[in-house]
Amino acid sequence: MLKSNYSGYKFECGLDEAGRGCLAGPVTAAAVILNLGYENEKINDSKKLTLKERTGLAKIIIENSLVYSIKHIYPKEIDKINILNASILAMQKCVGKLKVEPEFLLVDGNKFKKYKNIPHKTIVKGDQKYMNIAAASILAKNARDNYMNKLHEKFPQYSWLTNKGYPTKAHKQAIIKFGITKYHRKSFKLYDEQLLIDF
Repeated sequence: MLKSNYSGYKFECGLDEAGRGCLAGPVTAAAVILNLGYENEKINDSKKLTLKERTGLAKIIIENSLVYSIKHIYPKEIDKINILNASILAMQKCVGKLKVEPEFLLVDGNKFKKYKNIPHKTIVKGDQKYMNIAAASILAKNARDNYMNKLHEKFPQYSWLTNKGYPTKAHKQAIIKFGITKYHRKSFKLYDEQLLIDF
């Protein structure tokens, strides 16, 4: 089972995002403060779960969270500020939407910007170590997948139902054949610049 708390604070918030490496669609973040003492051995990194497991757990997480929030940052904004900054912004906006202010932020990854005066800690592969980060990863991926499924209905030629906007061979070939949509990230080819953090 994943660890339930890192900081010792009662209101510790797990943060994670989904969709950072995609060619299309938003980057989606989630923030979760689980109910005190809540444990669930099935909660894990969203990438290790099946669609059925993830969908079921998303409902359970929502029911057993003190508070949670989900936020999309869309391609136009990603192109403007780069994907790393957009990922951090999405997580910060999630914190801002919570009805209970966290005492501590536990963030998946290795980069984050201080938000207000709330202490934080970044954890590499945190979604495989801490339950609140894993819970956030599940909510973020579930919400983003649902968003891409709806987009697929408008643009079935890009196979977003299966690739969710990631750079699969089929997706790349569809871009060559049909061009891009307003839901594509035009700056993605500027990969190195897309990983610079703007302080």
